[in-house]
Amino acid sequence: MNHEAVQNYYGEVLQSSADLQTNACCTPDAVPAHLKPVLGKLHDEVMARYYGCGLIAPLALEGARILDLGCGAGRDVYALSALVGESGAVVGVDMTPAQLEVAQAHRAYHAEVFGHAAPNTEFHQGYIEKLDDLPLKPGSFDIIVSNCVLNLATDKAAVLRGAQRLLKPGGEMYFSDVYADRRIPEALARDEVLYGECLSGALYWNDFLSLARGAGFGDPRMVESRLLTIENPELERRVGPIRFLSATYRLFNLAGLEPDCEDYGQAVIYKGTVPHAPHEFVLDDHHVIETGKVFPVCGNSWRMLAESRFAPHFQFIGDFSTHYGIFAGCGGASPFNGLSPVAPAASGGCC
Repeated sequence: MNHEAVQNYYGEVLQSSADLQTNACCTPDAVPAHLKPVLGKLHDEVMARYYGCGLIAPLALEGARILDLGCGAGRDVYALSALVGESGAVVGVDMTPAQLEVAQAHRAYHAEVFGHAAPNTEFHQGYIEKLDDLPLKPGSFDIIVSNCVLNLATDKAAVLRGAQRLLKPGGEMYFSDVYADRRIPEALARDEVLYGECLSGALYWNDFLSLARGAGFGDPRMVESRLLTIENPELERRVGPIRFLSATYRLFNLAGLEPDCEDYGQAVIYKGTVPHAPHEFVLDDHHVIETGKVFPVCGNSWRMLAESRFAPHFQFIGDFSTHYGIFAGCGGASPFNGLSPVAPAASGGCC
């Protein structure tokens, strides 16, 4: 699918979220209590042109510099602009002029409603597959977000490589997208409606993991996911047995993360100091860390917390001086699993 077809679908065919033919681009995630007042202040026109598939609002954002890939009419940009405060900044990139026209028109409005002396937002027209062509400095962003847009990209690997280049060391890409349980057949990938509805451009989930690692994001972490129901009989018939899910991933820009979860005897203690998370901190879908409790972690998880913006909120136990093998219950399968000691053979052997 080419850029022109996507631009036409989101700039001309869709005039509001009510024009979508499936629920893939607008799954109804529950909104955390602290975000409801923020969303309530967004301009009505911006909210009407929202086509996201998840809620892109990681924690600990005060003062952060954030890039939104495929920002559309600016819904997430403006919500995040309130959360980063006047000392932070949010930059949006989109290829669709009609969407950016809506976003640009409301910069002053949102600065005023959030009490900022001047807008802490900016927008650029361009392709997320060609981030190097935009006036964005490498290594200048703390966080990169994207909301149901990677599936629309014509070169998904290029998007991930560009994002990794723009992130600071220890920064993260935190984004939601649609994934398929198998590779999409070429005939479906050419279907403009299915593509525009965030389905036929979806990556096979295992291909996504490979692309992320190849772009420099070792150990991708899923935060949450849900199966999608298309709820459109004609489009359900077209996709056949293929299943889709909406998932949020976080990819940390940390050099040298290991392929598997390795055990170094480390642990962390969460201090309960991240705003809006006094009782527990959610790193991903299998690391929910209670406040004040010693929580054993693998080396990768230790680094994700120790070498990122989350470091001040944790106490760190251990180092990398002693290796104990695969982290039990989390790391890759060991060839030693299930083996019991046996007596050596009387003769013969191998290396």
